[in-house]
Amino acid sequence: MANRLLSTLAFILLAGEVLAAGPIASESELDIALVIAVDVSSSMEGEEQGLQREGFVEAFRSSLVHEAIAGGLNGRIAVTYVEWSGVKDQRVLVPWTIIDSPERATSFANQLSYQPIRQAGMTSISGIIDHSRKLFDQLGGDPIRRVVDVSGDGPNNDGRHVTYARDEAVADGIVINGLPIMIRRASGSTEQQDLDLYFKECVIGGVGSFVLPLYDPEQFAMVIRTKIMREIAGIDDPAPRIIPAQASMPSMNCVTGEKRKQEDLLSQERKPQK
Repeated sequence: MANRLLSTLAFILLAGEVLAAGPIASESELDIALVIAVDVSSSMEGEEQGLQREGFVEAFRSSLVHEAIAGGLNGRIAVTYVEWSGVKDQRVLVPWTIIDSPERATSFANQLSYQPIRQAGMTSISGIIDHSRKLFDQLGGDPIRRVVDVSGDGPNNDGRHVTYARDEAVADGIVINGLPIMIRRASGSTEQQDLDLYFKECVIGGVGSFVLPLYDPEQFAMVIRTKIMREIAGIDDPAPRIIPAQASMPSMNCVTGEKRKQEDLLSQERKPQK
C-alpha cells in the first residue's frame, strides 16, 4: 500500500514537471522574441569576433537595456543567441531565455561570455533566416513581435538566394533587422563597400525593419546596445531604412555574393597547374 502511494505521488510530481516544461510563454506574455544571429564566417577576423561578442554581452548588462525591457507592455522578452556561417552551419550558443528582470538579463550575458569563439566558412544569410523561423516554432506560441537580428560583414554566397528566405519570413510576420560590419581592414577596404545598402535592399524586411551599420571597432558596444534597445522598444517605422540615412545610393544587385563566389571559382580553375 505504501509503495503504491509513493508511486502515485511520484507520478503526480512528474506530471507537474512535464506541464511546467511546456511552451516557454504564451502570446500575451512576451513583448518580443529575438533571435540574435551572429556571423562567424571566414571573412570575420578574430578581433572583430571578439568585439562583436563583447558588444552583445555588454548590451544585456546595460541598465539602459534593462529599462527598455521593463518598459514593454508585459516587461518580458525571449532571446536566443545563434552563430552562423554556411547553409548548414547554425549553432545555438544560448537557447531561448526569458528575460524579465536585470538579473535574468545579466545571467544571459554571463552565459554568452563563457562560450568559446569560433571561425567557420561560407556566408549563408538565407540559411540563418530559414533556421531562425524554425527557432521561433520552439516558443510554442506567437509573441507580440518576432525579430531576427542579423549581423555580418559580407553578402550571401551559400544556399538559396537571400531574398527568397527574406520574403518568406516577412510573409510569416517576422521582422529582420541588419547590423552590417563595415570596418576598414588593414588592406584599406571593407569586405564590401556598400554592404549597408545590400542589407537594406536584400536582407531586412517587415514593418519597422532597419539597418544600423558599424564602421568603427570602438563603437561595437554602443551600436549593438542602441540596436537591441530599438528592437525591444519596437519603434514603428513603416519604411525600411538605413540609420544613419545615406543619400543618392544606387540600386543593389542581391546576388552579388553568389556572383563573386562563382568568379573566384572560375579564376581558380583557370590558374595553371604546377
